[in-house]
Amino acid sequence: MTSDRRQFLKYGLTTLAASTLGHGLRAADPFPRGHRSRLRLALAAYSFRDDFAAGKDGKPARMDMLRFVDYCADHGCDGAELTSYYFPTPISGEYLSAVRRRAHLRGVSVSGTAVGNDFCHPPGAKREAEQRMVRDWIAHASVLGAPHIRVFAGDAKGQNPAEAKRLCIEALKDAAAEAGKRGILLGVENHGGIVSEASDLLEIVESVGSPWVGINLDTGNFHTADPYADLARCAPWAVNVQLKTHVHPRGSRGTQPADLDRVFRILRDSGYQGWVTLEYEEPKDPWVRVPEILKNLKERMG
Repeated sequence: MTSDRRQFLKYGLTTLAASTLGHGLRAADPFPRGHRSRLRLALAAYSFRDDFAAGKDGKPARMDMLRFVDYCADHGCDGAELTSYYFPTPISGEYLSAVRRRAHLRGVSVSGTAVGNDFCHPPGAKREAEQRMVRDWIAHASVLGAPHIRVFAGDAKGQNPAEAKRLCIEALKDAAAEAGKRGILLGVENHGGIVSEASDLLEIVESVGSPWVGINLDTGNFHTADPYADLARCAPWAVNVQLKTHVHPRGSRGTQPADLDRVFRILRDSGYQGWVTLEYEEPKDPWVRVPEILKNLKERMG
């Protein structure tokens, strides 16, 4: 057999494995990637969280989703992450469609959206409401053309941690079944609670075993002894990356500036392909600071 044919078969089998993930195969192993990391820059609406609300003086909000899409286009972002919290309620299909239209006309991809759920509630009305909200946003994401939704695991709230994990896994499986029908990935964020440690996050994602569930890797959210090592452990399962400019190692006094060179090296070494979304959380004015950080990130991403 020639080397070219071996390469063809190797590539073909890899492609076949990836293409059939949506047809009943488990995804406990890292996601199949190409041979080279590919990174695309997006910005999260959460970065302007204080500007989506009307001012106390009665002045209108400085930002809404249509203006946010324009901001992303004007600042050279390929993508816009449309955080669910800042959509006008009740949410209408007309508004979702208008946002999708604006993004297309401005040449911006809707990289995803994000919800603030908690899947650790025991059976009852609260749990049902959380699951219903996520199902609703799967439908909204489909209208927006968003391929990814950031979800949370939740907090044990005094329960046995093992029981809280079981409840979370059960809810994620149900959500994944719905998301898969619409071709939407769910990324579980390392957001404290029952996923404060990388091992717990990986256990949950692997236990769900769905090709539609991975990790929304937040580079600033591991408050562990070695956040960078934990980022490297989780990166092979990443379906979205939210980049922060600071880290908070366990035992440190406050936050520390992130070693962005190291963060990007971790992503590239893992073969990650996808969005790197700036989620700005510094105390300085985002209207001043976000453009500076975006310029820095563009240079690092080439």
